[in-house]
Amino acid sequence: MRNEITFFERFEADILSGKKTITIRDRTEIDFELNKVIPVATFETGRVFGLLKILTIESLNFNTINEQHALQENMTLPQLRQVIREIYPNEQQLYVISFEVAC
Repeated sequence: MRNEITFFERFEADILSGKKTITIRDRTEIDFELNKVIPVATFETGRVFGLLKILTIESLNFNTINEQHALQENMTLPQLRQVIREIYPNEQQLYVISFEVAC
């Protein structure tokens, strides 16, 4: 089980403000215990900037990413699809991890 989750630094403010409530990952990044509170850190430097509670993990096909997912990521749908393709260029099977900031 993973004991930490990382995000690019550019997402830190959206996560802490509650504007970003999901992340879309591939199968190598979903080994989290549900309802567990874990540190959240920057991908670039590993700096911990808060705690997140992992709520759900659900499978998702790239072609079914929709406006609701984009809203939960605090992006437009084209932006979200582009970011996912940059990170996972050949993956069709993805996973949505929903979370909340833990106090």
